Amino acid sequence: MKNEPIAIDENLHEHFNFKADKGQDPLRVDKFLMNRIENSTRSKIQQAAKSGSIFVNGSIVKSNYKVKGGDNIRVLFTHPPHENLLIPENIPIDIEYEDDFLIIINKPPGMVVHPGHGNYSGTMINALLYKFEKLPVNNNHRPGLVHRIDKDTSGLLVIAKSESSMTFLAKQFYDKSTTREYFALVWGNVEKDTGEIEGNIGRNPKNRLQMKVFPENDNGKTAITHYKVLKRYGYVTLVSCRLETGRTHQIRVHMKYIGHTIFNDERYGGNQILKGTNFTKYKQFVDNCFKIMPRQALHAKTLGFIHPKSNDYVSFDSELPEDFKSVITKWDNYSKNSQN
Repeated sequence: MKNEPIAIDENLHEHFNFKADKGQDPLRVDKFLMNRIENSTRSKIQQAAKSGSIFVNGSIVKSNYKVKGGDNIRVLFTHPPHENLLIPENIPIDIEYEDDFLIIINKPPGMVVHPGHGNYSGTMINALLYKFEKLPVNNNHRPGLVHRIDKDTSGLLVIAKSESSMTFLAKQFYDKSTTREYFALVWGNVEKDTGEIEGNIGRNPKNRLQMKVFPENDNGKTAITHYKVLKRYGYVTLVSCRLETGRTHQIRVHMKYIGHTIFNDERYGGNQILKGTNFTKYKQFVDNCFKIMPRQALHAKTLGFIHPKSNDYVSFDSELPEDFKSVITKWDNYSKNSQN
């Protein structure tokens, strides 16, 4: 029986809206949404379908509806999106530097930068709102936020404390004039001591939660990463990555593109043994490393920019967090013992 469009209650709030690509193969709507909504689970999506919250082309559908090319999929609830409900929370944050114009935060791994689906509280923005009464709001209604890093990436972020500071800092990120250096532990032996990775980055059409390199430059946005080898451990390599551009997941995607996926990066396959053998002792060693550092081995180490008041160049550096240090120590010992 064909679903008939119904009049949608004007009191419902839209949380998500997707348009299926023309070439979309028939796919259950719960699986379709799983590939597009970050931090979602199939059970939550199925529950939303049971409550009549999933609409396709204006009609309520069940979780087994097969999405086709051109379909418009919307998820509507009676409550407004939680990311718009910014609530101050007393959460400790590591402030590296603060003045009247900006704050430098050293974000721990596991902390989400701003509220979004599946992470409505406990974010860095919630913590900042508790500590600072007035922060300027950016174009996405996120207080103080000039740029962001992923939940499981640790390291430095700059937060604006005034409208003029936000405008001044945001322009530097837009103009690609900031200095951003990351440390990453990647799979494999990176042969060249230094290198440049260039390739447009855009959404992966087969998995919308992933980004992808489009080498022909006909899709995505320009992305350039410069890398330098810091130390080789045989099956993994510690590298420094300097961003010339700032695309979503840029370092994670670029390193995978050149065959060196970031260690324990689950989204891009780095949580598998990608180099070395699967013999028992080696597998146990790698699994132990994954337990010590249950996230991608990526840290935003250095951040530099022109200060909005003094017009001087300022630079900030952060230590690697303990989980990162521990894993490097383990690989260092393993590589030395393997050579003996």
